[in-house]
Amino acid sequence: MILLFLERRINMNELEYLKKYIHPEDSLEEGIKRLEAGEPVQYIVGDVNFYGNIIKVNKNVLIPRRETEELVEKTIIYIKKYFPNKNLNILDIGTGSGCIPITMKKHLPDSTLTGIDISKEALIVAKDNAKCNEVDINFVESDIFSNINDKYDIIISNPPYIREDETIMDIVKNNEPHLALYAPNKGLYFYDKIIKESSNYLNEKFILAFEIGQNQGEDIIDIAKKKYPNAKISLEQDLQHLDRFIFIINE
Repeated sequence: MILLFLERRINMNELEYLKKYIHPEDSLEEGIKRLEAGEPVQYIVGDVNFYGNIIKVNKNVLIPRRETEELVEKTIIYIKKYFPNKNLNILDIGTGSGCIPITMKKHLPDSTLTGIDISKEALIVAKDNAKCNEVDINFVESDIFSNINDKYDIIISNPPYIREDETIMDIVKNNEPHLALYAPNKGLYFYDKIIKESSNYLNEKFILAFEIGQNQGEDIIDIAKKKYPNAKISLEQDLQHLDRFIFIINE
């Protein structure tokens, strides 16, 4: 009776996800209680499938989403177009769970991947994920470029981009780390800082790849054009036909 009562109060899709993916050693009844209390099902299960890779998640990292899979996929396509047969140096800014560099390393095994984050707790998760996925990633604690001295062919980032006054779903606001969600300057702070400082950390030929908020495209393009007036700048949509990605390419 308790199980049926709880099933009627929580999202049925999440309940089915929980039943399907909860680890055998974990209690389904306890998982349902946590789900009813408003905890994301991915944190309860403890991992997600990201581009075919199992990525562990907890309250210290964002839950990887489909849009970020699209960012990785598009970036790999651009890399193969503009950097064929080249071993690349790739930097992921705000790596969180490490899902981006782990996936890229598997598709570009001869390239060197570095993931940076300001959060010590997030880097613990990222390092564990790299180990479980059997890939070699350099993880560095860094506030954007503060601890970076190398130069890169590719810089990729899904930075915090939610405006500080923006309304978001309670399940996200109440559970996922605000450090990885919100950004000053109408959500543009990290794009502005990364783009303006990136020339010190990029090789002459490069790709800058970003996931963005759906209403931020034109503002970020303006920032990019001022910094890189001769680069190719592409604003692209996600599968829901929302502006979601910007690529800045210098051939």
